[in-house]
Amino acid sequence: MKIKEYLGKVFDRYVVINLSAMLVVIILLCVGVGYGLDIYTHHGEDITVPNLKGMDVDKAERQINQMGLNIVVSDSGFNKTLPADCILLQTPGEGQKVKQGHVIYVTVNSPSSPSFAIPDIIDNSSVREAEARLMAMGFRLNPHKMVDGEKDWVYGVMCHGRQVSKGDRISIDHPLTLMVGKGTIEDMDDVDMVDAEEMEEGGTDDFEEVTGD
Repeated sequence: MKIKEYLGKVFDRYVVINLSAMLVVIILLCVGVGYGLDIYTHHGEDITVPNLKGMDVDKAERQINQMGLNIVVSDSGFNKTLPADCILLQTPGEGQKVKQGHVIYVTVNSPSSPSFAIPDIIDNSSVREAEARLMAMGFRLNPHKMVDGEKDWVYGVMCHGRQVSKGDRISIDHPLTLMVGKGTIEDMDDVDMVDAEEMEEGGTDDFEEVTGD
């Protein structure tokens, strides 16, 4: 068989038509998939995140939903100067570009101040350690109440004039007073001990024997 005849059979009209049709189908599929992905991901349709801080969470949710976004309350805080249920923080922040359906996470103002359990500091820590732990939790501290005891040792915690115990839940709006030792108990190491043998050896040097005439 000559080459010309072989190529004529390979590139028969029907074969060429079929191959062309397959090529057209592949091209259309590629274009369709690309176009579909653009629609699915909303290519070029970025949404600018608005400022939600200070807004009531229900009002913010309605606004966000109308923009094609979602809102989720992820945390709560407390600011007594702001109304309850208003938004304190948001992520992503104002002005950022997001896609439709993106979630905006917000921190909402609690209607009351948070309360925390008193940690294990009573008769278990120095005043410096106790101050650091309580202030890290958000408590405010009054001047210390000095009591008899080892210097700078915490012997109790008071709130509004009454003693509280470990585990009691106290609002951070209520200042605490630490009962701190003022150093009236002396350590045994500070007491000078006189050796008994030294007293026996040197005792006759300190006293004169009195004899009668």
